[in-house]
Amino acid sequence: MPHIVKSTILDAPTEAVWTVLRDFNGHDRWHPVVATSSIERAQSSDKIGCIRRFKLNDGSELREQLLALSDLEQSFSYCLLDTPVPMFNYVAHVRLLPVTDGDRTFWHWESRFTTRLEDRDRITHMVAEDIYQAGFEAIRRHLKEAA
Repeated sequence: MPHIVKSTILDAPTEAVWTVLRDFNGHDRWHPVVATSSIERAQSSDKIGCIRRFKLNDGSELREQLLALSDLEQSFSYCLLDTPVPMFNYVAHVRLLPVTDGDRTFWHWESRFTTRLEDRDRITHMVAEDIYQAGFEAIRRHLKEAA
C-alpha cells in the first residue's frame, strides 16, 4: 500500500493559506491540473460528506468526498470516490501548522491508497509530484499573486 508524505514551508501566515485550502471547491482557482470544480447537490464546500467533482485539464473527471474539516487544527481529510486512474481506497489528509520564525506555514499532505503492483511506481510518482508537489508550487504562485 503506497503511503505518500509530502511537506513544505510556505512564506505566508497559516491564516492566508488556510483561507485558500479550506475551500474544498476551490482547487480550480489554484491547482494547475484542475480545470473546473463543483460541489454536488449544491451543498456547502465545508459540509462534511460533500462531494466535489473535478474536471481535469486532460478532460478526465474525478470525485472526492470531504471526510473531516477542522478550522481549529487547520486540517481536512478527503477520499477519492471515482477516478480514471487505477487507484483504490485513497484517503488523504492535509494539515497546516504555523512556523513562528517568520510567520510562515508548514503544510503536510499525505495519503494512502492501493493499486495494482504494475501501476504502483507510476501512480505513486504521479500523486507525489504531479498533484502534491505541483500543488505546493501553485499555492506559492497563487498567494504571491494575491498579495
